[in-house]
Amino acid sequence: MLSTRGHCWLCRQPLSLMRHGICSCCLRNLPARPPCCPCCGLPAGDTQTPCGRCLQRPPPWQRLVFVGDYVTPLSLLVKRFKFHRAPELAPALARLMLLRWRQARAEQYLNRPDLILAVPLHATRCWRRGYNQSDLLARQLARWLGCAYRPTALRRVRKTALQQRLSASARRCNLQRAFACTVPVAGRHIALVDDVVTTGSTVSAIAALLRRQGAASVQIWCVCRTL
Repeated sequence: MLSTRGHCWLCRQPLSLMRHGICSCCLRNLPARPPCCPCCGLPAGDTQTPCGRCLQRPPPWQRLVFVGDYVTPLSLLVKRFKFHRAPELAPALARLMLLRWRQARAEQYLNRPDLILAVPLHATRCWRRGYNQSDLLARQLARWLGCAYRPTALRRVRKTALQQRLSASARRCNLQRAFACTVPVAGRHIALVDDVVTTGSTVSAIAALLRRQGAASVQIWCVCRTL
């Protein structure tokens, strides 16, 4: 998984465009996604309309856009980016997200966001890691799309247990009153950026907060959605 400047993160072959990070061959060979609900991102029979789960209990966001399932090789890239001090992976992963969003926008007529936000880390955890991986992704996407980005708009006001170690129900309880939004969002179309969505508890808590404060719509953008 080690990469040198100008080489593909996956196959390590030289890149014709260094800034892409992943070569066109590896990009074409990423695992295909099954048909998924455009709302929750879980497998479904129709990719254009919400699934039965979302019709019965709509999530607090409108669309979830992701590159692929949390499996090799995407999972290896995300783990390296997140846990092994490889912030240089941010442009390559953000580019994958941008390509997928453009495709989803053409297929589903998505709103172009006028504000991008990143899922925050608690200050202590961010200090230990050295960076917030979602912030690095959001900065790239905002620059490429020409959207506003407010890195301090969302704050994690209560330190929580690591979500990876909890059950789905425990994750929801763990995040109660864990976030605050410090910028006006009323009437704005928002894209909320995270690296991985598993149960959706984190993005659900934040999206619900944004909707309570008057956001016109919320899209969730992530690298991986655990299917």
